[in-house]
Amino acid sequence: MKDYLASKLRNVAIIGHSGSGKTTLIEAFLYYTNQIEAMGTIENGNCKSDYDSEEKARKKSIYSTLVPIEYNDTKINFIDTPGYLDFEGQYRLGLEVADNALIVVDAKEEIQSGTEKAFLNVRKKQMPSIIFINKIDDENASFDKKYQELRENFGKTIIAFECPIIEDGEVVGSVNILRNKAWYYNNSKQAENVPENLVEKVNEYYDHIAEAISMCDDQLMEKYFAGEKFSPDEVAKGLRLAVRNGEIIPTYCGSATNHTGIRRILDLISEYFPSYAEKGLVEARSEDDDIILLETNENEKLSLFIYKTVIDPFVGKISYFKVMSGSISSDTTVYNVKKDKYEKISQIFVISASKQKAVGKLFTGDLGTCVKLEYTQTNDTLTNRDYILYKDIDFPKPQLAYALWPETKNDEDKMSFAIAKLLEEDKSIKFINNKETHEQVLYVMGAQHLDIILNKLEKKYKVKVKTTVPKIQYRETITASSEAEGKHKKQTGGSGQYGHVKIRFEPCDSEDMVFEQEVFGGAVPRQYFPATESGLREMMVSGTLAGYKVVGVKATLYDGSYHDVDSKEIAFKAAAHLAFKAGIPKCKPVILEPIGKVTVTVNDDYTGTVIGDLNKHRGIIIGMDAINDREQKITALVPMAEMVTYSIDLRSLTQGKGVFEMEFDHYEKTPTNIQDEIIKNSKKWYDNKNG
Repeated sequence: MKDYLASKLRNVAIIGHSGSGKTTLIEAFLYYTNQIEAMGTIENGNCKSDYDSEEKARKKSIYSTLVPIEYNDTKINFIDTPGYLDFEGQYRLGLEVADNALIVVDAKEEIQSGTEKAFLNVRKKQMPSIIFINKIDDENASFDKKYQELRENFGKTIIAFECPIIEDGEVVGSVNILRNKAWYYNNSKQAENVPENLVEKVNEYYDHIAEAISMCDDQLMEKYFAGEKFSPDEVAKGLRLAVRNGEIIPTYCGSATNHTGIRRILDLISEYFPSYAEKGLVEARSEDDDIILLETNENEKLSLFIYKTVIDPFVGKISYFKVMSGSISSDTTVYNVKKDKYEKISQIFVISASKQKAVGKLFTGDLGTCVKLEYTQTNDTLTNRDYILYKDIDFPKPQLAYALWPETKNDEDKMSFAIAKLLEEDKSIKFINNKETHEQVLYVMGAQHLDIILNKLEKKYKVKVKTTVPKIQYRETITASSEAEGKHKKQTGGSGQYGHVKIRFEPCDSEDMVFEQEVFGGAVPRQYFPATESGLREMMVSGTLAGYKVVGVKATLYDGSYHDVDSKEIAFKAAAHLAFKAGIPKCKPVILEPIGKVTVTVNDDYTGTVIGDLNKHRGIIIGMDAINDREQKITALVPMAEMVTYSIDLRSLTQGKGVFEMEFDHYEKTPTNIQDEIIKNSKKWYDNKNG
């Protein structure tokens, strides 16, 4: 593959719903450009971009895969992205590194969640886009129905640039709207006149194109309203402007499986999608957090953005980068801005799916890899010694939690290392060592995401684990006051132990225990105050109802006694333990449950369903705001115990069109019936633990 300057590069994310045919379309591009001899299939597990063993086994894309294609003296870096929600992190990094988007839509299906997400994202990022209505020759497929559905749902910027020719229920060719010519599959090299039954429709589609083009240029607008026809050059000029600024989303149709419509899509990408050079400037931050604008050309200072990391068992760490400005050569020393470290890049590579090829140089806008960087991770910026920092990819926050339990001591020894490597690769997982519950908790995007993580642990790192639902971090507190005493007296020959305290327990608003003393006359010497407080704090770790941490207690040492010889710190600690056990049960203790602030983003069609379901989960709705013309943001306070499997439940309720985030908000008294169940389960767990 030859060198390409920024003006000859197109970085295109292929996005859409899972199963729409994105990976098969990549195969069709490769086949059409003679990079493969035969098209692979997802069913047979031999597609070039779905090369991972997990992808082959599940017959779906899991990772964003880079596949470059050379076409018409242009290098098109296609990024094949997964459509399934569990792999949102890979989807986001693919979309972040792209400058344009190819949205693949299934001609047979209703508007799906992945399709909605694709349109919302390209609109938010103002990304030039093309639609490919795939599987047009499948039974029950309808271009007209799908096209109208897309326009109704996502606006009139969606404009047909071709339509299928159907004879006796079978797609036999297509009409190119711009050229006003028909091509039949059995004679693809010879253009023919548009069939009479399509002339009116084709003229209507052309009017849509002409009107949209006219909005991009004052001269074209005058000509359009004067009823004059545009010349081919004027159409090309207006179309480039319209696609670049989002006034037109060209819509094509075809079949990736039968490789129809492939050439026309490649033509459109190479001719009308903007190159990276056309961005002109790219925004970064300085050390003082000021905006820096860098030119997107080869003469600018070097800056790379690391958008992906892969840990290969044979090669080691592979860092995927985009050349944001300047050019990069092998044997280059670069500065990692975030880590404040220098790295030596010995060799740079271009990559196609799983294959790497060494190259001497890469220019602005291109995508490449390097290996074995010591400090560099995803979201880092590498420069030629200047402080330039690019914005991090906004990875999704995982909400589905599982506690991991190594099966053997050997697994336990290796698990930390393996998890660290997985965290480096996958920024959509989170791992917490919860010292309060003594659990190691993994947060993932969904059940399939978890399954893949567990498979990686076992196959790649030889670590076997079991999973359980994590414990909810309840709290215990008191609602009344009481007084209690604790006396520890032990005589076993020689020096004994003696400690005696009287303590008043009262409710307070503190998250911690508040300790005070009101001892008069030296009943308890001052040197034993810290030991008494320490003894009480030790007991606060485990309450008397269900063994949860105790909060909101004020403990006042007001009396007691001591022995000149036998009193020791350990004795007053023990006396404090006894006072706690005697006094707290008399203070009407209750269990507090953690309440989460939940933000659900959902399609308008499912707002009522989601609100009703949150109410069933004991949630209180505290706000609802429109995000755009299709989505609502619902904010609620919900007990976190009710949200353990909510990510799975929400996906089912909304057909994948809802997402949520949750963060701890406060603690609240648990309803009596639920408190009784918590105490019962805690006693059962304790009994099982002790045989």
